[in-house]
Amino acid sequence: MLMLKYLLKVRLSHYFFILFILFLFLSFYIEGVEFKSTALTLFSVNSFLYGFYIAPILSGQKNRIDELQKVIRAEANALFALLLKTKKLDKELRTKYQDMFDAYVRKSIKQRRPGEGEEEYEELISFSLNYKGNQEDIVEKILEGLVANQQNRSSLSMQLKNKVYSNEWWVMLVLFSITLSFILFINIGPSWQMTLVKALLCTGLTMLIIILVKLSTLTHKKAKELWDPLEKLQKTRFYRID
Repeated sequence: MLMLKYLLKVRLSHYFFILFILFLFLSFYIEGVEFKSTALTLFSVNSFLYGFYIAPILSGQKNRIDELQKVIRAEANALFALLLKTKKLDKELRTKYQDMFDAYVRKSIKQRRPGEGEEEYEELISFSLNYKGNQEDIVEKILEGLVANQQNRSSLSMQLKNKVYSNEWWVMLVLFSITLSFILFINIGPSWQMTLVKALLCTGLTMLIIILVKLSTLTHKKAKELWDPLEKLQKTRFYRID
């Protein structure tokens, strides 16, 4: 698990050069095979299926990150608006709300998993429901905002769960392995230019898988700033929003 976390932190540009050198070496030293027409037909079908299968999954994961950005920003805006309402409360009650909001956001940011912060959010709702005092009208508005924000929380949890399924990984890895094997073992003659093309093609195919892994695990550069709005709220004690 620790090794996987380290590998996910490696930049895609570094992966590209490492893979290119590896496949360039393999392309020069693996003895080529003359494939018959039936084998080349099988290769063509497999390559088509690989591209046909991985393309929509890549697109779906990119859209997932776009949706997460919208949902997280929407929740940050909702929390910021709720904290503005607490300014009308007396100091003790306002501090109590700020502490509970802080605990919720800290838990959500720390784990970044579906459903995280559920207990802290329920505590906010329960406290607002059970509050009895001379500021019930303001607390009631805060409660309404908390209930309305549940839609953002549900969308966030759903999108966080929307990873690539294990059966999809198996299908892609089978198609990828067959395609890669065909390219590595095909006989292209002594031409170093074609050997270079072979290495680049293998690198490109492998990079697609690595990019998909990073998108699915939200470690891609596209997802780097996902949690910035909530982190800015938490760091500024809910006085500023990114």
